[in-house]
Amino acid sequence: MNRPPKVMEAPRGFRKPAPLWWIGLLGLSLAAAFVSAGMGPYDIPYPDIARVVLSPLRPETAGSVDETLRYIVIHVRLARIFLALEVGAALALAGAVYQGVLLNPLADPFTLGVSTGAAFGATLAILVGWGGMALGGFQTLPAAAFAGALGALYLVYLLGRLDGRVHATTLILAGIIVSTFLSAWISLLKSLNEDSLSTIVFWIMGSLSGRSWTHGLWMLPYLAAGSAAILYYARELDLLSLGDVQAQQLGVDVSRVRFRLLLAASLVTAAAVAVSGIVGFVGLVVPHLVRLVLGPHHRRLLVAAFFTGGLLVLVADTAARTILPGGQELPLGVVTAVLGGPCFCFILLQKKKTVGL
Repeated sequence: MNRPPKVMEAPRGFRKPAPLWWIGLLGLSLAAAFVSAGMGPYDIPYPDIARVVLSPLRPETAGSVDETLRYIVIHVRLARIFLALEVGAALALAGAVYQGVLLNPLADPFTLGVSTGAAFGATLAILVGWGGMALGGFQTLPAAAFAGALGALYLVYLLGRLDGRVHATTLILAGIIVSTFLSAWISLLKSLNEDSLSTIVFWIMGSLSGRSWTHGLWMLPYLAAGSAAILYYARELDLLSLGDVQAQQLGVDVSRVRFRLLLAASLVTAAAVAVSGIVGFVGLVVPHLVRLVLGPHHRRLLVAAFFTGGLLVLVADTAARTILPGGQELPLGVVTAVLGGPCFCFILLQKKKTVGL
C-alpha cells in the first residue's frame, strides 16, 4: 500500500525537542529500575545490585556477592521490573492508538473489550482446572487469557463492521456490548465456583507477583511486533484525526489502516493482560499526559507514551509490593487506579479550562 503524502504542517506543540524527552524518560526508567531493585522485604544494598548488574561486563565483581542475593536480584527483582516496563509500555501504546483511531479521548484497552476478554479466558481456565497447569514449560493461564482477548476482539470486529467497513462509533458500541456481556459471564462463573473466587478476583485486579523471566520473554515478541506496526502507521494516525473523509482524500485506506492499527494495539494489550491480569488507567491516562507535553503528533506521542507507561507501571508495582509490611502485596490494578484517578481528574480539569467550561 502506498503511504499517504506528508501534508500536515507541524503545529506549535510539535516543535518541542521530543528526543530530549525520550532520552530523559529512558534515563528516568533506568534510574527507577535500579532503585526498585533494592526495595522489598529482603533488604539488598545498592552497591551489591550494581555488582550483579555489571557482572556480565566485569565477571570478577560477581564473586563478592552472596549467591542467594544474586538470585533474588536477577531472577526475582529484575525479572519483575522488566515485565512491569513491558506491561506499562504495551498498555500506554495501545491506549494512544485507540484514542487516535476511534477519535475518542476516553478510549483505552478496555473500550474494545480486549481486557475483559482476557479476564474471561483466564477465569474459564481457572474454573476448569487449567490455571496451574504448564504446557511446554509455560503456564496455560496466560495462554487462555490471550485467547480470550483475541476472541473478544474478533467479536467486536464482527459486530462493528457495517457494509464491509469498520466505523469508529460502531466499534466503540460493539466493544461496550462485548465487555458488558463477558463481565456478566465472569460474574456467573465466579458465583458457580466459590473455591476459586479469590484467585479469579486477584487476577481481575492485576498483579505481577510470581512472574519470572519466562513471562517477560514470552511477551517480548508480541510487544516488539505490535509496536513496530503501530509506529509504521504513525503518519496515518495523524491523518485519521482529521476525520475519515479527509483522511481518505489524503490517500489513507481508512478501513484497512484502522483494522491493522486496532489489531496491533489489541495484540500488545492481550499479551500484557495475559501475564499481568487487568491493570487499569494506564492506557487511559498516559496518552493524555504525554499529549499535554509533546502535542498530538503521533510519532512523538507513541514513543513517549511507550516509555512513560513503562515507568508508571514500574513505580506502581514497586509501591504495590513495598507499602504493606511483612511481604504482603497490594493488587497492581488497585495501585494504578489510585495513582491514575487523580491524574485523570487533573487532565479533565485542564481541558475544561482550555475550552472555557
